[in-house]
Amino acid sequence: MPQGDIRQASRIETGSKIPDYSVQPDNLDTAQISEVRVINNRWAEYNGYYLDIPEYQSAINAFATWVFPGWTADPSTTAILERIDGWGEDTFSSIMWNMLVTKKVQGDAFAEIIRGEDGALLNLIPAGNLVIVTNKKGRIIRYEDDTQTPIRTFTPKQILHLCNNRLANQVHGTAVTRSIKWTIDARNESMTDYRRVLHRSTVRILYVDESDKTRLANLKTEYNEGIKRGDVVILTLKKGEAEFEELGAPPIDSYERYWRYLENHYYQALGIPKVILGGTAENTEASAKVSVIVSEPVFERARRELEQDLWNQLARKLEIGKPKSLMDNMQTQEAKNPNQAGFQPNDVTAGVGK
Repeated sequence: MPQGDIRQASRIETGSKIPDYSVQPDNLDTAQISEVRVINNRWAEYNGYYLDIPEYQSAINAFATWVFPGWTADPSTTAILERIDGWGEDTFSSIMWNMLVTKKVQGDAFAEIIRGEDGALLNLIPAGNLVIVTNKKGRIIRYEDDTQTPIRTFTPKQILHLCNNRLANQVHGTAVTRSIKWTIDARNESMTDYRRVLHRSTVRILYVDESDKTRLANLKTEYNEGIKRGDVVILTLKKGEAEFEELGAPPIDSYERYWRYLENHYYQALGIPKVILGGTAENTEASAKVSVIVSEPVFERARRELEQDLWNQLARKLEIGKPKSLMDNMQTQEAKNPNQAGFQPNDVTAGVGK
């Protein structure tokens, strides 16, 4: 019988260490010489995250949909914008939605501006990953498409450029994919781990009291072939000389809690309430309404920025629509419930109740 002597304890060197977490420092891409050429080297990687991660794609799509649900403009501007067809199958609305998605995923979104000889706006054609070229003062002097031979160049007036959350004096936008990448990786690694466990749980271990290697090899072959073909496997053994063991999957509850915890980071990073995607299982009606209301300034800021970009770069003024606010509904419900704790809006409004 082993002795419980703590002095006999020893340690095992695993060959690896667990480092403390730290954020890596990063320098901004800024103009420091006569010309600075900047291109998004993570373009393909970020596209992969958007295209392969359904939750991330849905969250980004919802953001673009809520920011640009529609638009209105004067008759002249409306007639011009309604003729825009992009690559032939686009509309002005679909191009704006496309650029809002790209802006979030990649940090920058570009579209070539096509004008007539008289300078009239004829079309917008979404572009890919363009090189941004600035002078030493940080002003954009041209764009380049280095995927074409020879390299195609554009003046600033030939490109509609939407930039996401530009930081300090950097010469490009900030991709939200970068900050959310760890969360996406962690969630999908965990889901892959559990999928592997589930797959292995279908395996049955067969214990056989047999030491003859030849007989064991034959038994393994016959058993393997029988499983593949769905045949009956006859074991020439006595009862008790062989025993099956099932590999059960671990409880999924703890995994699901971890997945939901990480999934919430998608929406926190984007400033999007999960409820707009139908994720109401964990919310009451009141909390769902509040989450939408507190996110309205995020969408409103994005709408105003887009309106200003279109005016500054296309000289076209339009008004972007927005979903009806839930604030009026919340105030109506509060007024109907005078017994709830806390102050009512009417309690602090001068003249009410006289």
